Amino acid sequence: MTSLTTAVTLISIIFTGILVNGDTGAVDLVSTVAEQREFDYFALAVQWPATYCSKSTKCCSQSGCCRGENSPPGFTIHGLWPDYNDGSWPSCCSGPEFDESEISSLLGALNEYWPTLSCSKTSTCHKKKGLFWAHEWEKHGTCASVVTGDEYNYFVTTLNLYFKYNITEVLFEAGYVPSNTEMYPSGGIISAIENAFHTTPQLICKKGALEEVRLCLTKDFKFRECATDSDCPDYVSLPQFAALDVTKNVGRLSSGVESS
Repeated sequence: MTSLTTAVTLISIIFTGILVNGDTGAVDLVSTVAEQREFDYFALAVQWPATYCSKSTKCCSQSGCCRGENSPPGFTIHGLWPDYNDGSWPSCCSGPEFDESEISSLLGALNEYWPTLSCSKTSTCHKKKGLFWAHEWEKHGTCASVVTGDEYNYFVTTLNLYFKYNITEVLFEAGYVPSNTEMYPSGGIISAIENAFHTTPQLICKKGALEEVRLCLTKDFKFRECATDSDCPDYVSLPQFAALDVTKNVGRLSSGVESS
């Protein structure tokens, strides 16, 4: 737990002061998607890798599920998503295609805190297959750009929010630690987050295991209620990481494409 807190603190220092709320300036229109109405709020989604990776039986070098002792020790970023109050969301808004060179200085942090957990390439908004980050930028980041700015600032903003609202630290300190035998009250998990941040999170579960936590934020990054409720049972598991062996079945994974 000490090493995780130290790592988060160090990376937080690196990114201190670069949370961006500025406008985007002009962007190249590369999408034929019709103009969509402006979104209402953000959902910051973090996922529990052990739950996601439990769906995988094969492995590859690019997957965060396959890092052995270096597997993610806590929640990792799924995305920062613009949402509507009616429970729907915009996607694939007009904007530039993903360009990895734009975030080259962030790749170390992204690989550690926003890794792909799949061997399959993800679909982008331009009829291509690419990195998980490309999917998140083109599907969600382009729609968030009226607030977060360009590609680089979208990823920096998300990293800053992830470090500021450290779900892993909150739950571990409340006694909700990885276990393959314990079942935890979902109400207790919600209460721990409410006590820390004074907001009610949305919990997403998969077969009784906590898979994702979402914090909902206004467009000036203040907490608000989420449009949809949690879908977890009364008691949930927070499974320990069962690392897959990257030396076996390289390039194959049984689960589908990473999405959302």
